[in-house]
Amino acid sequence: MGFEELLEKVGGFGPFQLRNVALLALPRVLLPMHFLLPIFLAAVPSHHCALPGAPDNFSNQDAWLEAHLPREPDGRLSACLRFTHPQALPNSTLWGEGQDPGEQPEGEPSTVSCPQGWEYNHSEFSSTIATEWDLVCEQKGLNKATSTFFFAGVLVGAVAYGYLSDRFGRRRLLLVAYVSSLVLGLASAASVSYIMFAITRTLTGMALAGFTIIVMPLELEWLDVRHRTVAGVLSSTFWTGGVMLLGLIGYLIRDWRWLLLTVTLPCAPGILTLWWVPESARWLLTQGRVEEAHRYLLHCARLNGRPVGEDSLSQESLNKVAAAERTVQRPSYLDLFRTPRLRHISLCCMVVWFGVNFSYYGVSLDVSGLGLNVYLTQLVFGAVELPSKLLVYLSVRHVGRRLTMAGTLLGSALALGFRILVSPEMKSWSTALAVMGKGFSEAAFTTAYLFTSELYPTVLRQTGMGLTALVGRLGGSLAPLAALLDGVWLSLPKLAYGGIALLAACTALLLPETKQAQLPETIQDVERKSAPSSLQEEEMPMKQVQD
Repeated sequence: MGFEELLEKVGGFGPFQLRNVALLALPRVLLPMHFLLPIFLAAVPSHHCALPGAPDNFSNQDAWLEAHLPREPDGRLSACLRFTHPQALPNSTLWGEGQDPGEQPEGEPSTVSCPQGWEYNHSEFSSTIATEWDLVCEQKGLNKATSTFFFAGVLVGAVAYGYLSDRFGRRRLLLVAYVSSLVLGLASAASVSYIMFAITRTLTGMALAGFTIIVMPLELEWLDVRHRTVAGVLSSTFWTGGVMLLGLIGYLIRDWRWLLLTVTLPCAPGILTLWWVPESARWLLTQGRVEEAHRYLLHCARLNGRPVGEDSLSQESLNKVAAAERTVQRPSYLDLFRTPRLRHISLCCMVVWFGVNFSYYGVSLDVSGLGLNVYLTQLVFGAVELPSKLLVYLSVRHVGRRLTMAGTLLGSALALGFRILVSPEMKSWSTALAVMGKGFSEAAFTTAYLFTSELYPTVLRQTGMGLTALVGRLGGSLAPLAALLDGVWLSLPKLAYGGIALLAACTALLLPETKQAQLPETIQDVERKSAPSSLQEEEMPMKQVQD
């Protein structure tokens, strides 16, 4: 008897599993709120050099700024420079005592960077980390770097939590993730310097990585195979809810410290929910903890209304399952590259996942230049994810996984490309294309999880998903830095996001189709697909995947 047979006895999908999905919904809501928090946390409001000495009774503010600030090539007043001496304007009397227009040097007026700091427009944000520590102009790279530090922390944390959760258990490490996220989030909100914020934010990313690594396996290991896709789609809607909720919270709370505090404090009740979250019985059996697994399995049977007695789940049968689970050889990342077919799949999936994450976070974090305010944009970006999931559901069933993967990435690339061609004055078109790009990138994200899980054999599925997710997080960490390319050319970030998405779309076409295909169980099953069809027909067919 295997664990799947045990799960069939106690119920592979019922009230017990639904309660488990509900209890683990909070981490799924918190993740997008932290991942996309820089949209509000690191927002840069309009600003210009601080200009001390303005007359109190002066009413023509535009003329005053015109006299002190040079204009950029696009006609806007400079945000980073000021004239060394105020410039005389026609029909103006903007001079204080001791200032004589005749003293101005002839030729091009000299400029300096802002020696007294900056003045910010607080109509949209009362405070952000950019206004707190003047992370603008020459220091704007430090502002973008906070997102990179955060995603780098997520990448490192994913590796650590993956190893530790296999060794010490999912439930115990989920507690560590909750507590560390709460403590480090509070420390980030109380930061007194940029260095302190960057360090605590990086550590917060490491802590939150526990949610990304633990929650999904903890759900799936209590579900039978038939209902894992349904539960996965249901759980993914919590991410969309978090994206939309962030827009609402950001609108209500305009101070970055209180905003960070608000998205961190829900970790406290999350700690309390762990009282009812069950440990993975499959993991307990692999560790030889048969009595604990027995207790959880009986509890699952009672909640699901399955008449299972003590004899049906005897210690002897559980010991046999535990022995079988422990004899399974643990795979390594090297196994993904030992054979030609699997190596081809792994390399292609790495490129696809990098492109999916790079374009998704590039589009999601870039909300500038649209016709909507940042709060409404975030709400629309969240709302468009719902029809995107419906599009994926219909497309993978009728068109196939590979074409859906390539098509959604191509749609994202085209939307980003057309945004480059749209003039800045056409705000409505730019907004529509940005929303379409976000929808396609979310659809690509959803498809990637389904497609990748069907490409890898059962013995390497978790390892393959771990590798591709690791490369994907690398793409997510580089996406904020790519926004700095606007200093070279304003449209270069969009070109980078769209170009990588296009490369990933072409790479996806190199992958095999898995629609109504046989689900591989072993490495040999994957390699057999590349053999001549006459040889394949001689092999025993594998279990057919229900579409």
